[in-house]
Amino acid sequence: MELEKNNYINSLFEFYSPLLTTKQVNYLERYYVDDYSLGEIAAEFDISRQAVYDNIRRSEKILQQYEAKLGLYQSFKQRNQKLDQIKQYTQEHYPDDSQLSELIDSLEITEEE
Repeated sequence: MELEKNNYINSLFEFYSPLLTTKQVNYLERYYVDDYSLGEIAAEFDISRQAVYDNIRRSEKILQQYEAKLGLYQSFKQRNQKLDQIKQYTQEHYPDDSQLSELIDSLEITEEE
C-alpha cells in the first residue's frame, strides 16, 4: 500500500510540479525522489521535522486536488492503456506491417514529455 501511494504521488509530482512552490518541490523531491528521511530534509533546510512533515502532507493534498480538477495523470493512464490495446491488436492481426507499428509507436507519450 505504501509503495502504491509513493508511486502515485511521484506520478502526480511529475505532472504538477511546475504548479508548486519552490519549497514544496524541494521537500517532495527529496522525500519521494531522493528518498531522504524527514530528519535529513529538516537538517538540510534548518527547520523542524514536524514542519517538513506538515509541508509534505499539504503538498500531497495539493497534488491530489490538481489531479481531481485537471485529471492529467488519469488521462495519461487511459491513453496508455488504449495504446497498449492497439499495439496488442496490431501485433495479432498485422504483425508484418512495420509502417503501422511505427505510427503506433510515435503516439506513445511518456511522463517525461
